[in-house]
Amino acid sequence: MNTADTEDSYKYLRILQADKNHKEAARKTTKCQQRVRFVKRKRLLHSRHHSLWILFILLGVCIAIQTFVTHQARLASSQQEGRKVTLGKLLLPKDRNKPNVDLPSSLVSHSTRKDLNLGTEKTLTLSFTPSSFLKTQNNTHTQATCHPKSHIVFLKTHKTASSTILNLLYRYGESRNLTFALPLNKQSQLFYPFFFVPHFVEGVSSRSVKAFHIMCNHMRFKKSEVAKVMPQDTFYFSILRHPVAMMESIFSYYKSIPAFRKTFSLEDFLDNSWRNYNASVANNHYAHNILAFDFGFKNNIAVGAGDFEERTTVAIKTIEQDFNLILISEYFDESMVLLKYSLCWSLEDMVSFRLNSRSEQTRHSLSLNTAEKIKKWNALDWRIYLHFNTTFWHKVDSLVGRQKMEREVAQLRKLQVKLANTCLKDRCAVDPSLVKDARLKPFQYGTAVIQGYNLNPNLDIQTKTKCQRFILPELQYTHRLYTKQFPKEAAKHKQATKTVK
Repeated sequence: MNTADTEDSYKYLRILQADKNHKEAARKTTKCQQRVRFVKRKRLLHSRHHSLWILFILLGVCIAIQTFVTHQARLASSQQEGRKVTLGKLLLPKDRNKPNVDLPSSLVSHSTRKDLNLGTEKTLTLSFTPSSFLKTQNNTHTQATCHPKSHIVFLKTHKTASSTILNLLYRYGESRNLTFALPLNKQSQLFYPFFFVPHFVEGVSSRSVKAFHIMCNHMRFKKSEVAKVMPQDTFYFSILRHPVAMMESIFSYYKSIPAFRKTFSLEDFLDNSWRNYNASVANNHYAHNILAFDFGFKNNIAVGAGDFEERTTVAIKTIEQDFNLILISEYFDESMVLLKYSLCWSLEDMVSFRLNSRSEQTRHSLSLNTAEKIKKWNALDWRIYLHFNTTFWHKVDSLVGRQKMEREVAQLRKLQVKLANTCLKDRCAVDPSLVKDARLKPFQYGTAVIQGYNLNPNLDIQTKTKCQRFILPELQYTHRLYTKQFPKEAAKHKQATKTVK
């Protein structure tokens, strides 16, 4: 082998060795890179695992905080005797008196107001002179804190203690020379059940009245039309009653309407409601979702109808938009205190006697089964009532507070006892046959026996005049105010009545 071949062989061997070294270096590099990637993946997994533990710990802390807050809220609620509303049950405060209507335990009572002749309160019987007539030293609202409202619309609903509120508004307005939007032609209602229009009010068409302060007679509500009569800053409110208790009362009071006339009992009507009820017949609206009807909604709808939920939602939202306050009949005294704060009136302004109320003998017990049938038949009213029963207590919490509410309700009841001791003979209501003054006898209708009052015979003229306003029935008081506001028109009606006779 010559020298050239030997050098070529060495070169070839060096090339092979270099290639082998290169491959070995590449292999080591790859292995190193794999190890680096493994370490990175391991660190990443460890980091993720650590993050998950942190998330679990934070979640546990959040749950613990939420549990603590919920417990504290429940504790505070129980201390304030919170009232809860559910579809099956309405809970009353612990000190509520016995229901006026003997309903199942899942139903609320008609009124929280204590009777004025309770034996436990006879120790409050004292002699009061006219100068001390309904005066207290604790008057929460003053001109320095707020300004009393005098532009008011009260939607007077049926069989909800609304006649008592009407009397309260009449007395307040009359004592301050306010102008009432009274029904045309000395009527007692604003042409109910027709939708309200402005010319139903005396003085609108003739333009004899420039401005009205209070509108409170029965009407079928239509906000756009009412707003044409009342000022822009008017305060709108109404009152609801539990549909079961209300239906029992309506059946007694409106027994003569076609829907009820041929039925033996309320249970009989409910079992055959779609056979006995014809929506096109006059006055039958009293028998079906009367609350919804009074607020201006269509009342003929069944709970299983396809658009029931939509119509219920619309009704509730519309009432919330149109009204500043919705009261609850079952909490009448609490409602009066809440109204006092809303209107910036005094507690003395909220004192009243129950008017247009039936005697106990004409109230009927209802079974739980019948109550459920009523809630199903008047499902729209039931849903409206449930919603505003809840918002009522939200208003109490935000505007008054539970503890202050309890104190003022107690004070209001003392004022009512004081008023009864001063004004009433025997301090209680009596059947109409026992009312001595014919001018104070309430209107009787249906099978209900509407009670009235007798004045204490030993009153001076000034006190008698004040007391008489508290017990003056709705029809008589409406006619009194009409004669006072429209003497010429009243004289014409009186003359026309004499001519007819």
